[in-house]
Amino acid sequence: MNRFIAVAMALHLPLFAYPVLRLSYWLDLSLIATVAIFIPIFFSQVFARRTLRNKQGRHIFFLRNTADFLLGLFFVMLMVLLVLELVVLLFSLPVLLAAQAVLVLSFIIVIYGVVLAFNPKVITIPLQSEKLSKPVRFVQITDVHIGSRSKRFLDTLMAKIERLDVDFLCITGDFIDQPGISAEQLSSLGQYNKPIYYCTGNHERYEDLEQILDRLRSHGVQVLRNESLTVDQVQFIGIDDREESEQVARQLANIDVSKNSYSILLYHRPNGLRACSEQGVDLMISGHTHGGQIMPFNLLVKRVFEHTKGLHVFGNSTLYVSEGTGTWGPVVRLGTRSEITVFDIQPC
Repeated sequence: MNRFIAVAMALHLPLFAYPVLRLSYWLDLSLIATVAIFIPIFFSQVFARRTLRNKQGRHIFFLRNTADFLLGLFFVMLMVLLVLELVVLLFSLPVLLAAQAVLVLSFIIVIYGVVLAFNPKVITIPLQSEKLSKPVRFVQITDVHIGSRSKRFLDTLMAKIERLDVDFLCITGDFIDQPGISAEQLSSLGQYNKPIYYCTGNHERYEDLEQILDRLRSHGVQVLRNESLTVDQVQFIGIDDREESEQVARQLANIDVSKNSYSILLYHRPNGLRACSEQGVDLMISGHTHGGQIMPFNLLVKRVFEHTKGLHVFGNSTLYVSEGTGTWGPVVRLGTRSEITVFDIQPC
């Protein structure tokens, strides 16, 4: 924890301190004004993630989201500021004009990213299988992050899924990322009239996992924890999230993967495609990466995971990695998309 805090505070220097101090200098603000701006911005994440942790309420939600908005804004501001530093250096642009340009451009970019984050795109993935005698059409959502995101966002999301008229819904983890999320906040799940299948993500493990699962079950959600369930021509397999790269292989060794039913594996992280192929799983659906959420973090995600988004095939198994339906931290998307994924599987 001490190392984490040290790293976090070190990152605060370029992310928050440098833009505030540099722009204050360019704008010729007084010392009092600079300090008044610097202190709440620099300590906003510490306040939101430590002081407000485990607290509930509309005002708490607003304060946490404000802190996360600042996180996204100042990351973009840092990138824009570095570009304008070069412009000032090379072309002698007046620093007052440069500061105004940084502020205007940063807000425009971030507001655009917020709009993207609040409007998930419906992405259709066509597939075929000889195991099916009739079409199967279903939706995957993942990384919704209720807690960081509101009940209103979930209600809007579920209404959109309802209109898609699919056979069932799969949720591949990180559905909730705060403790104490009530059953009432998840009520739109219970109003959905199709089956819902769910596997755990890492954020549920960080919070009140068993209580989360009880609340989901109370709304009719089928929670799959290292187990399988066959309905009609489809076998659903859900595996608990773990950091270990061999988690899928380890758990599949204890599960009888059907040779006759179309098998869908729900696992939060995009690890285990080779194991799926070896065990005969037809389709694995995952999330977790967010596609990086804000460029250039997509480059960092690629250093951790072989598959970070989209469709991948190994042997007779297919993996789809969603870029995520919600967001974590800043409610901002830049260079990535929030998505609702529709799988349209036709018999062949």
